[in-house]
Amino acid sequence: MIARTVCAAWVKGTAQLFQAEGLDADAVFIDAGLDMNALSKPEVRFAPDEISLLWEIAVARSGNPALGLAVEPSATPPSFDEIAYVMMSSSTLRTALANMVEYTLVVSNAAEILLHEDSGGLSVTMSVVGNERPVPRQRIEFMLITILNFCRWLTGRDLRPLAADFTSPEPSEMQAYLQAFRCPMHFNAPIHRLLFAREDVDQPLPTYNPKLAEVHQRYVSEHQHRLENSSFSFKARGFIIPKLSGGDLQRGEVAKAMHMSERTLQRRLQEEGTSFQQLVDDIRRELARDYLSENKVTLRQTAFLLGFSDQSTFFRACKRWFEMSPGEYRTHFDLVRARAGDA
Repeated sequence: MIARTVCAAWVKGTAQLFQAEGLDADAVFIDAGLDMNALSKPEVRFAPDEISLLWEIAVARSGNPALGLAVEPSATPPSFDEIAYVMMSSSTLRTALANMVEYTLVVSNAAEILLHEDSGGLSVTMSVVGNERPVPRQRIEFMLITILNFCRWLTGRDLRPLAADFTSPEPSEMQAYLQAFRCPMHFNAPIHRLLFAREDVDQPLPTYNPKLAEVHQRYVSEHQHRLENSSFSFKARGFIIPKLSGGDLQRGEVAKAMHMSERTLQRRLQEEGTSFQQLVDDIRRELARDYLSENKVTLRQTAFLLGFSDQSTFFRACKRWFEMSPGEYRTHFDLVRARAGDA
């Protein structure tokens, strides 16, 4: 995977929230080892663990466990960087969300956002990956409510999802969640999700402009292409995935395929804040989520496709990734789909 980073525009939105809540944002950034002055430089990108530490410090200082939801009712376009303008010029909210998914890398590749057509409507699912530091729930909640509020801004309506799901336990105090999402909520879910009604996502957007859509898409596509091709780990990923199912993947195999020494491969990955083993683990985790969300691939087949020597090793990996066994993770997805059908 590309070395994970978050764009300055998104982090700027985080700093604005801290300031609005009465926190000394400068002090929070300094204690996290970050420079707030860097937020004015569009080319600057931050490591995910830096952002997680930032949230940990801010939550502790504020004493507010629901800090991530203390967002202004309307998200402003700069929070989404260039993607905002592609979304604004889209024909419908469905198209806008599809564009957000396609160009997520421009804002952050530490988050994986996907669209799923459920029986109850259109699901927007999200997972956020850190490196060494756990991802605070407030950071993820901030992302979800910012996306929802921006969708409200785009449609010009008090858009209410059919459901909002969270992987975290239910909080003792629900008022901030009820105020922010204004819909049924489920906790201890397998993945973070917003479920929208089809009639809401298929209505035309008042900001639709086909000529601007073409211009904005071309610009953001070029930006994303530059980010992708500037990453060595992105290129290494393309050599790793086809070799996974062979089992016992060795660093030397990938280095040879890329026409370099093992030492050079490891050094180039380290320069991007990752390692060969971390990259393989990241890829397996992403693919496991996709395979387990569908019932077409058996658990045995999934273990083989991911290159695990046996199912017990795959079982332990899933417990580490998702805090659930493969079977439990798949069952949770089935429950979510069933619940979506009843929503």
